[in-house]
This record gives sequence, C-alpha cells and structure tokens, in this order.
Amino acid sequence: MRALSRRMRFMRTRSVRACALAATVAGTLLGPVAHTVFAAQKDAPLAMRCAEFAGAVLPPEVIALPTAGAQIESASMVGATAPGNQQGGEYCRITGRIKALKATTPDIRFDLNLPRRWNGRALQIGGGGYNGVVVSGTGVMPFSPDRAPLAQGYATFGDDSGHVGDSSLAVFGLVDEAVTNFGYAHLKKTHDAALALIARAYGRPPQRMYFGGGSTGGREGYTVIQRFPDDYDGVIANSPALNFSGVRLIGVKLGQAEYATPGGYVPPLLLEQVYQRTLSVCDRLDGAADGIVSDVPACREHESEIIESLRCAGRSPSNEQCLSESQLATLMVMRDGLSLPYKLAWDVAGYRGYNVFQGTHLTGSLGLGHQAERLAVPRFFANGYLFAQGDGYIRYFVARDAGFDSLRFDPQRPGKYRAQLTALSETIGAMNPDVARYIARGGKLITLQGLGDEVISPNQTIAYHQALVDRYGVDQVNRFMRLYMVPGFQHGSGAFIPSVDLLGALDSWVTRGASPETLIATDIAAATNGRSRPLCRYPLFPRYTGKGNVNLASSFVCTEP
Repeated sequence: MRALSRRMRFMRTRSVRACALAATVAGTLLGPVAHTVFAAQKDAPLAMRCAEFAGAVLPPEVIALPTAGAQIESASMVGATAPGNQQGGEYCRITGRIKALKATTPDIRFDLNLPRRWNGRALQIGGGGYNGVVVSGTGVMPFSPDRAPLAQGYATFGDDSGHVGDSSLAVFGLVDEAVTNFGYAHLKKTHDAALALIARAYGRPPQRMYFGGGSTGGREGYTVIQRFPDDYDGVIANSPALNFSGVRLIGVKLGQAEYATPGGYVPPLLLEQVYQRTLSVCDRLDGAADGIVSDVPACREHESEIIESLRCAGRSPSNEQCLSESQLATLMVMRDGLSLPYKLAWDVAGYRGYNVFQGTHLTGSLGLGHQAERLAVPRFFANGYLFAQGDGYIRYFVARDAGFDSLRFDPQRPGKYRAQLTALSETIGAMNPDVARYIARGGKLITLQGLGDEVISPNQTIAYHQALVDRYGVDQVNRFMRLYMVPGFQHGSGAFIPSVDLLGALDSWVTRGASPETLIATDIAAATNGRSRPLCRYPLFPRYTGKGNVNLASSFVCTEP
C-alpha cells in the first residue's frame, strides 16, 4: 500500500507539472487570449488544436535543463490517406528546435507525432551511433511487429541529440555543449518540450511515458533510468552502448592490432573460416543443427580446440584455411576485451570481450575491416565499425584534434588525455548502477541483446546486469528488469533476427502487472524468415527437445546453461 501511495503521489505530481506546462504553453506562448481559446478548443478536432502550434515559442522555463527555449517550426495534420502515411490513421506532426545556450552550439531538432485516436501514452524513441539525424517516430520499432506505435495510438517523439550528420560523424565532439546534449541532456530537453506540447494538445498529460531504443538508443534508455527516473514508467533498451568510452577504446585497440601491427589484418575469407569452424563445433550443442550457437557457455569450453584448429602451425599464413599468430592476436584483442590500469566513471576499468569464437560473424558491414589498408579517415566497411567509431571518438572527443592519429593513442596510458577520458565516460556513459529511484517508483525495464553482437559486447551487458544483482539482489532486479540474450542475433543482423512485441510486453507489465517471462520471437532473417524460437530470460537459453519441428518455438525449452 505504501508503494501504491508513492506511485499515486508521483502520478499526481507529474500530472500537475504537465498541466502547469500546458498552461504555460497556452498562456505565455500563444498570446493573451490563449487560455480562453484553449478552454473552447480542448474538445475541438485535433486539426484545430494542431494548427495553433505553428510558430509557437516555448520559453526556457518549460524545460528543466538550461536552454534558450524552443521554436515550433511546423505543425500540420497528416491525413490517413496522405502519401507515405502507413500508420493507418490521421495525426498531427510537429517539428521544432530546442535552442542552445551558445550560438555556436547546434540546436536540438525534434519531431512529435500526435495521433487523432490517442491511447493516453507517449513513447520517446532513441537514436543510433553518434545520432545526428532526427528520429521521426513514425515507423515501427526495430525488431517489432509491423504495426508502428503511432498507429497503435501512442504519441511518439524523437530528436537528433543536438547536431547534424550521419551516425558515423563525431566532429561535434569539439563543442562542449553539443557533447553534453549527446551524452544525456537532449533526452530531458526533448522530453520536457514534448510533454508540454502533448498536454497542451490533448488537455492532459500522458498516463504513461515510455522510452525505447537500441545501441546508442539503448544507452539512452539506461541514461534516462539513471538520470531522470521520475520521467518514465517503462523503458526498452536493447543492445545498449552502456560503456560508451570503453567500446570506443577497444575499437581503437582493435584498429591498432589490424593496421599498426605487421600481419594483423584478418581478411573476410579468414573471418568466415572462424565462423564456420565455430558452427561445426558448437551448432549442435543445443540439440539442433539450425545454424545458431545457442549454448554459448558450452561452446566456450571448446574454444581452445577451435583456436588450435584455425592456427597455421607450420602451414603458410597465406593459406585461406588458417590464421597466423598476428591474425589470431587481433581476434584475441576482441575476445579478451580491454583492461585499464585506471578507473573511468563509476569505477569502470575496461570493457568486456566479445563472443568471437562462440558464433559471432565478423564479415558483415559492422564487423572487422574489409581492406588491408587503413584509410586516412577510417570508414565502417573498409576498416571496421569499431575502429572507425573509436577513431572519431579519439580525434574529436578526447584529443579534440581532427588531425590526431588514433593509432598512436595508448588506451592503457592516455597521459594528458586521462582526465578528459574520465569526464567523457561520466557525461556519455550509462554505467551507474544506482537505479534505486527508478525501482522505488515502480519503473520497468526490458533489454534484448544478441549473444553474437559484434558491436556491443553481450558480456558487457551481462556484467552490468550482474552489477545490479550484486547491488539489489536477484529478487528486486527481477521485479523491475527483464534481460533476454538472443542466440544467433548480432547488431541488427545474424543467423536469427528476432521480431517480438516488446512494447506490448512492457505496457502490459506497467499497466496490468503482467511481468513478461518467456517470449516468442519470429525470425526475420532473409534465409530463415518465419521460423520461431523462445526468447529465454537470462541466463536460460533455448534447447531443442529432440522432437517436433525445429523451426517452431514449441520444440524448444528454456534451459539452464
């Protein structure tokens, strides 16, 4: 009952604040007669309420963090039959900018979508990579069924995190306010602006506020839990880049092994050999020959024999069937992770390694480099995703010098850059295990991650989950969090790409107390589209029962490793 009372007090507090914001929007932004207009129009068609937002200015006090206010650039109805509207209904589309304190800092551009048939809920959607592109909020959630949240009645919104450019560009790291916006501030600023507009449009605030994202968006999900716990009822945070500095540093270390060590480059043909050799040893350990390594712990017990079978051991290193010592050393950098002799924020001292020899496919566009020569500015496909992203981080965020050579940077001994690394890890990272406030007020969290992820180490996500268990106990963590580690799934690709309604599961958990257990996912990988598997709560994994159709989830059971 005490928990329920706290919950009710919070809902009243949030409702009062949102209505106050709505009044501010109505009175201060839209002119002296706006209160009367609002009273007259609150039951008017959404089209009438939508149009009045065009050109409005939100004052700085509407947003809790320091800004120069926000400008609404456009507000118009999108008809149900309008070209490109695949949402199945009419909605009001609002675009705007949140102004920075300094004129040299880019604005935070945001989009907000208000459905005519509103379900009383709102969903903020995270970005990816270094962001730089406005999240429109009109499409389906990644790896979710075809029906978009907007089509389900959610008010949706997203932003560009406060700079313009594709997800590979880190140049904004030279601007302090832009770095702070990217790290965490854009989330709160956009949330507050959107909340005021939602309350103004519908005459009441959302009953539930959710966040959903993956990769950088996953980090953003954990960020709002840690920094702004009172603002959200539930979060979906998939493949989260929690240890943002750590993953960038290991990317630099990996690039150095590939491009600054003689013979360290591993061509795609040999990476394919590593993957196929792993499958030959580990695929059947879960009882099914289905192209998926599900029992990762059992596969790890065979790691030494897999490595030895790949080692040239007297054979010519040019042989496409074996790896030289230098090439194996490159893979070991990725497998072993990064240990630092100093601490980043929240006592972080490195980055956990990847499942290189347990079914991770490193030949894709987000894997290791596809050419033996390093470009002056490394690119994803040519020189590997992790190295390209890490190179930009060192140049612009750490050294703050576009001409800096990341191959000369030593993560273990950063010298004069150590203080900057530590500060960045706090501004951008989401490794703070203190989520007590979010737990206390009943917030929920779902995280889905691939065990074969080649960008975000699954072992780093597992380690953070374990840190929560160590801090709060397994029972309390189970009351607010679900972690699903997915065999065969990588960073958006893989032998198994799950499609599952995580938003529906989250909403049922928050609104009805129906805590999700085993979920059923449909594979959307091109070669195996349509097969299904159970998504098992960590640390369980799906094991084939030995009978039934191997393409059906009903033929598998969730089992302890």
